[in-house]
Amino acid sequence: MKLDKVFKNNEAWIKDKLAVDSNYFENLGKGQNPELLYIGCSDSRVTAEELMGAKPGEVFVHRNIANMVISIDLNVMSVVNYAVDHLRVNHVIVCGHYACGGVKAAMQSADLGILNPWLRNIRDVYRIHKLELNSIEDEEKKYDRLVELNVKEQCVNLIKTAAVQKAYRDRGLQVHGWVFDVHTGKLIDLEINFEKYLKDIMEIYHLD
Repeated sequence: MKLDKVFKNNEAWIKDKLAVDSNYFENLGKGQNPELLYIGCSDSRVTAEELMGAKPGEVFVHRNIANMVISIDLNVMSVVNYAVDHLRVNHVIVCGHYACGGVKAAMQSADLGILNPWLRNIRDVYRIHKLELNSIEDEEKKYDRLVELNVKEQCVNLIKTAAVQKAYRDRGLQVHGWVFDVHTGKLIDLEINFEKYLKDIMEIYHLD
């Protein structure tokens, strides 16, 4: 896409919105009240609002390579704390996608420079689940399963945080793990057992 087309598209978008609702941008400027925090992949094929049919103001979005929730990443942790503590979202979603380049890169032994420490977190997911993954002979199915397991582990990382634990106690916030199938367009709920994982890790990760 050429840059001059971006601005032409923007002008057309403004006209379309105002044609339907003359107060559209006035209302948009009044603030946001999202129900969901969506943590997804930066992949250009996976646009969070579009695949959910969400409108502006309905979903707070954070995206990075392979939808990671890393405790020392100030970016994602700031987003989580702002969304949970200040916007008071009631659902936090980690959404991976099949054919994820970050997950595939993590399964290779190549030196990828600055990406190495980031991808190491995905390799840790492989290490934790290597018995299951190594039993899958089909490489594509193995990639897909690692995508799913990575989503699950990032949900666990969310559950470890004080913000999520407190919001769960105070107002019943829930964490969900989804996968977007780029081949069919379907959103798949991995049905992460939030309460079970919370109970399992509380001995170590309980934060008052």
